[in-house]
This record gives sequence, C-alpha cells and structure tokens, in this order.
Amino acid sequence: MPRAPRTAVIVAVPAAGPALAEWRERHTGDARLGMPPHVTLLVPFVPPPRLTGDVEERLARLVVAEPAFEVVFERSARFPEVLYLPPEPAEPFVRLTHALTTEWPDHPPYEGRHESVIPHLTVAESGDASLLDRITAELDPRLPVAQRVTEAQLYVEDEDGRWHERRRFPFGDA
Repeated sequence: MPRAPRTAVIVAVPAAGPALAEWRERHTGDARLGMPPHVTLLVPFVPPPRLTGDVEERLARLVVAEPAFEVVFERSARFPEVLYLPPEPAEPFVRLTHALTTEWPDHPPYEGRHESVIPHLTVAESGDASLLDRITAELDPRLPVAQRVTEAQLYVEDEDGRWHERRRFPFGDA
C-alpha cells in the first residue's frame, strides 16, 4: 500500500551541495527525490490536504521570530546507520523544532520515534559501517561548510515520492 504524501519544514544548506552531492545522491533516500542538503525542522508536518493558507501564515510567524544566523558544519558524526554533519550552533534549529511542535502538537518530529531532537544534515545512510568509514575519510578534509541561515522552506511530497519546494519563509532580520 503506497504511503500518503508528506510535508517537511527544513532549512536548506546549498553551501553543502558541492561537498556532499555525490554521497547524498547515492546513499540517501531523499536526495534523488528532489530534497536538497538540509537540516530538518519538522517531518512529517501538516499533511498536504490540510496545508492551508492559514497554516502557512502560522508557520511564517514562527519562522520570522527567529533571527538569521551563521551556521558551520565542522565535523562528521554518526547515528548507527547514518553519517551526518552536526550544525554549530544547533540551538536555533532545536528552538524552531520545539516552536513547531508546540504549535502543531499532533505532528511530533519523526512521528515521535526519537525522544530528543538532534539537528543534523544527513550525508549517507547505510548499514555498511565500512562504507560510512570510507565516506567519512573523504568527507572530513572537505569540511568545514559554512552558511548564513536566512530562511526555512516548506517541501511537499507528491504521489510518486518526489519532493517539491512549496514556499520559503524568511527569518526575522533576513
């Protein structure tokens, strides 16, 4: 049975594209489906049929309350089967995720599968630890990646599983 399309609120990190594109394309499920390098704020968000103008305006008000900031990805890290880059600082991402889940409590991050929010930019997903070790060895010399964060994006998944940007939401002083 096909899964219903989802939505996601993210912070895109185009500055990471050159360093990560090859690995994300081959070793993540979302890159080849149209999702750029990003830090997820909330997925799943409000389902597409309930994504109204009112929902988007509430989202815009939450995002504009956060000032723009500089982020740096200096090192790689691991979850058991995921190689990722932790953002520094992580706090603005955590604050926004908590603000979103306070506003939309029926939509916990990652469907409530994880107790804490750990902001991250996924590089590769694999059960093969040696593959993740090889990618890490090639990736680390390409770091750091830095970017000014000035907006969040709302992405919507279509029936074929492809992601499409629907709207951008500027931060407070962007």
